[in-house]
Amino acid sequence: MGKTLVAYFSASGNTAKIAEKLASELSADIFEIKAKEPYTKADLTWTNPLARCNREWLGKKEVAAEGAVENMDEYDTVFLGFPIWYNVMPNVVSSFVKDYDWSGKKVALFATSGGSGVSKAADRMRQLLKGSPNIVDAKLFPASVDEESIRAWAEGI
Repeated sequence: MGKTLVAYFSASGNTAKIAEKLASELSADIFEIKAKEPYTKADLTWTNPLARCNREWLGKKEVAAEGAVENMDEYDTVFLGFPIWYNVMPNVVSSFVKDYDWSGKKVALFATSGGSGVSKAADRMRQLLKGSPNIVDAKLFPASVDEESIRAWAEGI
């Protein structure tokens, strides 16, 4: 495996924990995807129909990401993590991936969720990634996943 990046968005910290364990196991670089306008707890209260997360999703709004990955072209493998929102990735992750050319990269998706699967997110990601990269796997992890499970999955990539 060449140079590896773990890029992730985390709203509650669950995806961040997995991303940090994964980066440590792989000795990979890590990049946190953040919205330019940070989310508050109220923004993420999906049970409130007026919450920001609901307005963004229903309005199909682009959510600008803060910062950029330097030298993205140097990475051969990218592990891309996010929580599942509305059966896919949050809009800020969609915006993030549109900013890069993914040609020739191996991409492994990992997600956290309270009950949704990851297959629709993987299908949507295939539509968004420029350059037809090789999406090698899409794995849904529970928030309390152990390091051995993360290691075994990563080694299989």
